[in-house]
Amino acid sequence: MNFRQVEAFRAVMITGSASRAADLLQITQPAISRSILELEKTTGFQLFDRIRGRLVPTAEGQLFFRDVEHTFQGLDRLRVSAARIRDFGTGDIRMASLAAMGSTLVPHALRLFRAQHPSIAVTLQVGASSTVRELVMGSRFDVGLAADEIDVSGLEHQLFATPKAVCAMPVGHRLCERQVITPEDLADEPFIALSPEDTVRHKLEKVFQASSVRPRVIAETPNSSTVCALAMEGLGVGLVNPYAADGYAARGVVFRPFSAAVHFRTLLIFRPDLPKSRIVRDLASCLFEARNARAERLVN
Repeated sequence: MNFRQVEAFRAVMITGSASRAADLLQITQPAISRSILELEKTTGFQLFDRIRGRLVPTAEGQLFFRDVEHTFQGLDRLRVSAARIRDFGTGDIRMASLAAMGSTLVPHALRLFRAQHPSIAVTLQVGASSTVRELVMGSRFDVGLAADEIDVSGLEHQLFATPKAVCAMPVGHRLCERQVITPEDLADEPFIALSPEDTVRHKLEKVFQASSVRPRVIAETPNSSTVCALAMEGLGVGLVNPYAADGYAARGVVFRPFSAAVHFRTLLIFRPDLPKSRIVRDLASCLFEARNARAERLVN
């Protein structure tokens, strides 16, 4: 069995006759008939009944055609993939992001990217920064956004954003009356903390120690968005990445600037085994464009 025989069979099934199949493939009708006979000999069963000069598909031929169509659909996908690689350097793009930006800034950047490259398939995975690093370092993903706590050895990386932490609290909380929250305001306050390994938590603990303040930690979470969700339910207050605050103000969370200079540092990382393709560079540009657009909306 060879591709030419299968192609001739498919052309007859699609067009309904050997003559039209010959026109479709731009070969002679005898060549179509010969390919069909050779294919029937190879498969060991009859593909068509010959009825008054017409080729009528047998039940076996109909069954065989279903699998042939699946094969040709796969070939069509290969052609599309080849065209994408030819035009853009890759057929798809895979991005991983930390949670603080994965549901806010990154979707905006992907909308910008899709406007430029509507035919490029995009995969987005949101998770912990350590997971983002593993996905990119293992060459399974092309681009990642991760907190600066990760080990960047062997990774191409650059600083992406350094937003200042803001204080999240439920509507009606006593601190809502303050325009700026100080470390002293949080003394003995029910506090929703980031995970112990988070670099921002380490910075914040130093700020609290310098101010002789000890908040009352009632919950810990690795994600700023979860801090916002817990604050929305009235469990306490917490310091969050302002990129994760999008949408929570309308849901009952109040945000105030924090007086101490505590910043979230996010890195843009790239897989180490390949030079950046055109679409990877374009996605990076869209991420920076989205960052700049969102910067004006962040809580100051």
